[in-house]
Amino acid sequence: MPQTIHRTRRIKGVIMKNYELKVLDEDDHIFIKTLSNLGMPRSVATTMAYLMNVDEASSQEIEMSTGLRQPEVSLAIKFMSKQSWINVHTEKKSGKGRPMKVFSLLVQVDEIISYCEDRVYKESQATILAIKKVKVMSKNMPLTISN
Repeated sequence: MPQTIHRTRRIKGVIMKNYELKVLDEDDHIFIKTLSNLGMPRSVATTMAYLMNVDEASSQEIEMSTGLRQPEVSLAIKFMSKQSWINVHTEKKSGKGRPMKVFSLLVQVDEIISYCEDRVYKESQATILAIKKVKVMSKNMPLTISN
């Protein structure tokens, strides 16, 4: 569960904005490392870990809370959208400016883990098949010993 940090933004000593910032804890970082070891891009694993702990978040919130840079968050969101793992909706900000995109997990984490499991299984099967081919090929090659 992420920790909540309260921040105050000051400009020239004047309080401009108070806000809460959720940050990932040690368990989240272990989860991220494990997913990364399974071949999931670190930015995707980090974004997913953050979204697991909040109802929804903007890309700016994800950046500030995870330490990812904007391009990393964008690529992670794009990957997760392609997999249909997240929901995206827009919220109009007060005043001028373009609406803000807000993201939330659309699927259970178990489904995402199953995706990783399937991918690892397919890669393992491909590796085993390649090893079998090399074994067959090596039996057909003449054995030469160099002195």
